[in-house]
Amino acid sequence: MTEAQALEAFQAYIDISPFQRWLGLKVEEVGEGRLVIALQWREEMVSNPNTKSMHGGILASLVDLGGLYAVLTTKSIATATVDLRVDYHRPSTGGAIRSASTIIKLGSKVSTAQTEIFGEDGKLLASGRGVYLMGNG
Repeated sequence: MTEAQALEAFQAYIDISPFQRWLGLKVEEVGEGRLVIALQWREEMVSNPNTKSMHGGILASLVDLGGLYAVLTTKSIATATVDLRVDYHRPSTGGAIRSASTIIKLGSKVSTAQTEIFGEDGKLLASGRGVYLMGNG
């Protein structure tokens, strides 16, 4: 599969979900055990109108989804999120953000992936880990 085909395939996987389509996720990089997703900041994602900062649940969703799809890049099947941890480092107050997810451990029962989310200026906004229940196909 070419790089363009991999990007198209993973974009199609992500676009299956109405929530993920609403988020406007765009797959930018796909590799074995690695996925980069972009998201454009939008007004309806604001949690605090005084600071115009993005809701933390949006960032947590990126940690969860990025990790899950990073596992799927290995042609493994993950069926559910078992555990999710998110650390918030600074608010997202505008512009495009990117999540970079990589697998820490690919297992037969559970797999773990880590995700870092960066603002348009390259500063770390959030990071986290997801643990995913593996399926047997």
